[in-house]
Amino acid sequence: MDWTSPLMVGQFIAILIMAIALGLDALSLGIGIGMKGIRKLDIAKLSFVIAVFHMVMPLMGMFTGSYVSSLMGGIATKVGGALLLLLGIHMVYSSLKGEEVKSIDHRTLGGLLLFALSVSIDSFSVGVSLGMFAGDMALTVIMFGTVGGIMSIIGLLLGSKMGRWIGEYGEAMGGVILLAFGVHFLL
Repeated sequence: MDWTSPLMVGQFIAILIMAIALGLDALSLGIGIGMKGIRKLDIAKLSFVIAVFHMVMPLMGMFTGSYVSSLMGGIATKVGGALLLLLGIHMVYSSLKGEEVKSIDHRTLGGLLLFALSVSIDSFSVGVSLGMFAGDMALTVIMFGTVGGIMSIIGLLLGSKMGRWIGEYGEAMGGVILLAFGVHFLL
């Protein structure tokens, strides 16, 4: 595999942008939790679990998308683009609607898993879309996990230091990025 080829560089950049778009959810929710006050040990635990979920959820989605792709043939790319488009619209709509995120007690096992699942569920849908394309699955999963974990750390730390303004726009920015990829795959 030639990592310097334009195809690999383009794939790397596209996956990185998608990972950042998906990680914005972890960032914005992390800010909300961090604003309540959080210990460094809890930041490490939450970020680790979020990173794992950001790897497992898209991987499950990719296997599902790969299966759907084998059934659908050439239509798979358009369906994948439509899924990304719909997911982006939903993320933008949710952020504009302005619903407050319900408080999750991140110190309990249930709260920890619920928090990680809530910020990683979009990764499953994106994984389904990506599974319909021939891409580097390992690179995608590692990138999604790494970026999701790092962005949750950043969000939790920012939340303990800053106001809410970033959190309000994080999900909308992620949605716009997914919308752009959806349109790209549809054209």
